[in-house]
Parts: sequence; C-alpha cells; structure tokens
Amino acid sequence: MTFKQYLAVIEQFIIDKAKGFSGYVLGLSGGVDSSLAAVITKKVMGDKLLCLIMPCESIPEDKEDAIKIAEQFDLAYEVIDLTSAYELLVAQYNEIAPNTGTKISEAVKQNIKVRLRMTTLYAFAQARGALVIGTDNADEYYTGYFTKWGDGAADILPFIYLTKAEVIKASQLYGLPDKFAKRIPSAGLYVGQTDEHDMGVTYEDLDAYLLGKEINEDSKKRIEELHRKSEHKRVPIPRPIPYERE
Repeated sequence: MTFKQYLAVIEQFIIDKAKGFSGYVLGLSGGVDSSLAAVITKKVMGDKLLCLIMPCESIPEDKEDAIKIAEQFDLAYEVIDLTSAYELLVAQYNEIAPNTGTKISEAVKQNIKVRLRMTTLYAFAQARGALVIGTDNADEYYTGYFTKWGDGAADILPFIYLTKAEVIKASQLYGLPDKFAKRIPSAGLYVGQTDEHDMGVTYEDLDAYLLGKEINEDSKKRIEELHRKSEHKRVPIPRPIPYERE
C-alpha cells in the first residue's frame, strides 16, 4: 500500500467512526499533529468538526499559530483560555498538599494543564454528541510521550501507525504551510520546552527504531526504557480475576 493510499484509509476511518455521532471535537495547538488532524477531518467531515484552542499559561505564539491554521483552512474554532482555572486549581492543591505530606511538583502542574484540556474537549464533545479525535503518532504512543488521561484520552487515534516524519510528510501533502510542518515539536507547556528534550531522544532516531533500522546504542536503550516505563499507559486498567458467584 502506498503512503497516499494509507492516507485514504485514515480518511475513511475518520468517516466510519463518526457514524452515530454529530462529528468531532479537536484540540488545536498549532503543532503539526493537531493541524494535520484538523485539515484531514475538515476535508472528510466538512462542518462536523469543532476545534478548541486552549491556552493555559501558554506561549502566545502557540495560540496565534493555531488561529492562523483555523482561519486558513476555514475551521470552526473557539478559544478557551484555561489559565485562570488552572491557577485556581494549583493554588487549592498547594494549600492542601502540605497537610498530606506531598508536593505539587512542576511535572504535576504540567499534567494538570493537559488534563484540563482533556476535560474541556470531552465537555464539548458530550454536549454536541460528538467524539474527541486524538493526535498521538506512533513515536509518542510507543514511548508513552503523552499524559495519561490527558492528551492520551481520545475516542479515535488516526495517526497511531504514522511516524513523526510521515506525519510531517502528510501535512505537506494536505497543504499545511512549511512553518507548521517544520516547527520544532513542543507541547508548549513552558518556554523552551521541546518534545525531543523531554524524551531524551530525537524523532529521527525514534522513527528509525520503529521502522527496524539501526540506530546508536544509547538512543536504542533510551527508547526501550521509555517504552518499558510507559507500558501502563497502553494497557487496560488492571483488574482482578472475575468474581465467580456461587
């Protein structure tokens, strides 16, 4: 199957999974993954897509880029600033945390932001009778580079078998500007944050590893470590053996 043929498979998958629902709700960040998801879904679903741009103590450029994509491709969108809700929650958590012998670390705060976005997406999806479309690619899924019950929470994951390079290639085929296709991947959770820095491995090495190619030993060990530690994110919630009633 050619790459373009597989993209057609993804398009049909998006159409098929929407049956019985009003369409999709998508978190649009301005990054290449969410931008591609928006453009493909707009192509096959028309106006049955709502994009939510959700700054949360974010870099202003991220919101600006997301709006540019929305306007260029005629996407229905709304901006919902979650900063005040986030700050209120963190203040309450910090007030209580010392009583429990815990600390709300920076890592915890970053995940609060991501989970607030998930809560917002599902609120609008439920209200509209729609589904939440996820944007995780093969690299992110394999390494667990997503927040459990945050950006990892979605009803469909159309790019789950595409490497990062393939996502970028697809974005170019669908007419996304080079600025977005070549943008340094970042969740935009703080100034200077990048995906590759957080993971400790490049997307180039990740793509090569997933495609069965040889990479340097340090990168290989790091990828395998990430995969092992994040296994809990990819499996169903653990449960005991079934209760066999007498």
